[in-house]
Amino acid sequence: MSSSGWGTRLAVSAQEPEKGVGTRCGYAVVVGRPNAGKSTLLNRILGQKVAIVTPKPQTTRNRILAVHNHGEAQIIFIDTPGLHRPQGPLGRYMIAACESALQDADVCVWLLDAGFAKRPFALTDDELEIAARLKETGLPILALLNKVDVVQEKQQLLPLIEEVGQIEGVVDVIPLSALNGDGVDLFLSQLIERLPESPKLYPEEMLSDQAERFFVAELIREALTERLRQELPYCAAVVIDQFVEETKLCSIYATIHVERASQRGIVIGRGGQMIKAIGQTARLAAVEFLGCPVDLRLHVEVSPGWTKNKTGIEKMGYE
Repeated sequence: MSSSGWGTRLAVSAQEPEKGVGTRCGYAVVVGRPNAGKSTLLNRILGQKVAIVTPKPQTTRNRILAVHNHGEAQIIFIDTPGLHRPQGPLGRYMIAACESALQDADVCVWLLDAGFAKRPFALTDDELEIAARLKETGLPILALLNKVDVVQEKQQLLPLIEEVGQIEGVVDVIPLSALNGDGVDLFLSQLIERLPESPKLYPEEMLSDQAERFFVAELIREALTERLRQELPYCAAVVIDQFVEETKLCSIYATIHVERASQRGIVIGRGGQMIKAIGQTARLAAVEFLGCPVDLRLHVEVSPGWTKNKTGIEKMGYE
């Protein structure tokens, strides 16, 4: 792998705490409703893509640990699937991943979508439900009103800021835009102040605890999600069957799993055009990610009802 890629920055184990005075280090779990912008915020802060981003909700399925060094501080972010009312075993797995992350955190970062269409500029029922869950954790909560760049009249945010600020556990409310970066520096400074004093726990060069093959699978799923209609991506999973790193080429064989034969036909497309387009998009993303040429081969397999049983979910790597 090229030193400019991520090959040397992933899956590095935690090291013994290094000596340091006045350093802060801790875990910040990022939670919120689906499509609130959690992955966009994390990618912006890290300056690298560690979470896939699409307009469709419930894109993130796994708990992803990402490390950001900010001066003398080290923030260990835990990105989580969006909090929602789960439907079926896969939905329950996603909620369990989020709740587990909350137990391990020092600070909770709660993203709210301030810019969705017809926003009442008051907390929705779903957001009130999340507030009740977060209150039970006892964690300090940094509430971020995201997507303020699309709010034309900023004074409309004032009632929402006041309401969120009165929630027990909320220590600050910060309007920001994960898309253009407005308010992100202020958020980071406020977050660091609330981390415990501690030496850095991970090496400076570490970016994530996930292996490269995990991120390539996510890039394939992102390409698939962007190109296919609303309902299909939730029934699709990507498994890397072979990942071979050679001197000048990375050969990757991956299987896209769907639940029904009709879905397989949609993924392949007429004359194989859809799977070809998905593969081209994913390959280019993998080249940028890995920093070397990539030979990507995709296969589509029907795995009936995999989202509805524990065995199927574990087969797809959701454990």
